[in-house]
Amino acid sequence: VQLQAFGGGLVQAGGSLRLSCSADGNMAGIYGMGWYRQAPGKQRELVASMTLDGMANYKDFAKGRFTISRDNAKNTLFLQMNNLEPEDTAVYYCQASSASGVYWGQGTLVTVFS
Repeated sequence: VQLQAFGGGLVQAGGSLRLSCSADGNMAGIYGMGWYRQAPGKQRELVASMTLDGMANYKDFAKGRFTISRDNAKNTLFLQMNNLEPEDTAVYYCQASSASGVYWGQGTLVTVFS
């Protein structure tokens, strides 16, 4: 499975961005997908995830501001990010989980300035 994330950029605090992650390859064994982020000098952390049946899970900092969604027909995962804060600055990665392993995309940089 190959994942490609895009949609990052430079945005002022309070603004919005929509990240997309396209997935190619055999998706038959994938049971969940998610977004992670890694800020400079920090560990990679979960932002939001979604199971195969559409159940979403958010970390506390993302609740009420971020929305994860998926277009199954196009094998695309989205992350709508609203009311962005400088603390959201990070490289955002999409991830897919299967019984045989975890797949990562290359990451897309989000920079929020005040």
